[in-house]
Amino acid sequence: MFKEIAQQFEDDCSYDEPMSKHTSWGIGGCSDLFYSPKSRKDLVYFLSSIDPTLPITWIGRGTNILVRDGGIRGVVISTKSFLKEIIKTSEHLYKVEAGVACVELALFCQKNGIGPAAFFSGIPGSIGGALTMNAGSFGMETWDLVKEVEVINEKGDISFLEKESFDIAYRTVTFPFRLWFLSCSMSLSSDEQTTKDNLIELRNQRIRTQPLSEDTCGSVFKNPPGNYAGALIERSGLKGFKIGSASISEKHANFIVNEGGATARDIENLIKHTRQAVREKFDIDLQREVRIIGEAS
Repeated sequence: MFKEIAQQFEDDCSYDEPMSKHTSWGIGGCSDLFYSPKSRKDLVYFLSSIDPTLPITWIGRGTNILVRDGGIRGVVISTKSFLKEIIKTSEHLYKVEAGVACVELALFCQKNGIGPAAFFSGIPGSIGGALTMNAGSFGMETWDLVKEVEVINEKGDISFLEKESFDIAYRTVTFPFRLWFLSCSMSLSSDEQTTKDNLIELRNQRIRTQPLSEDTCGSVFKNPPGNYAGALIERSGLKGFKIGSASISEKHANFIVNEGGATARDIENLIKHTRQAVREKFDIDLQREVRIIGEAS
């Protein structure tokens, strides 16, 4: 079945696609079908053409996900090659599409003297992923600015939902039905400008404290109330601890590094070991920020 779909949409579809090519960790088995649409029209046609009961996984820039070594069953849809626009729709509202990289939004806001958006420069993924998990950095979160979202369901139906349609918490968003984000309407004002100095300061802070030049997914664990996951992991003596070719960063303990050749199993086992060590030492159960998807080999 998947081969036939790939042949039908051959310009945008591939069969048995290695997910290691599409994740920031450079890890992951193959997806049955990988679809990278060029437009909304193509996406709607694709979804309306396939069996709506097929499993569908959406990805953007492939940060904040660990794809298991056995790969992903069903269809993976990537927004990386489209949904790239930022459009002013009224005095303080901007339509930001899901494929826009978070850092690109920060730079757009700096160029146009609007904000507050400097914090987006600290989020490694795209706006679609940031909406899905309410990503944040430096004390702000994505949904702080969102007024409305444009979504699509498994049949290809597009609708608009107000922010109040979702239950939103720290790094968590609960959806009213099965959906994926196409864009959002954000409130951005010249009253809270994003300046070049803001971006330089935050960039320098990240360079000092995070392993930006290495293969990671960003933060692995959520910060527990009143504490920091990285500090708890470091105080558990785990900086530099390795399983296979996966290690806890010496620079920031809430980052796991693929040193080259790590498997998803290595990283998943390292995550489990870290949670257990912190639980035993501090009686705190760290919750994952990274999503683990797919099947074990």
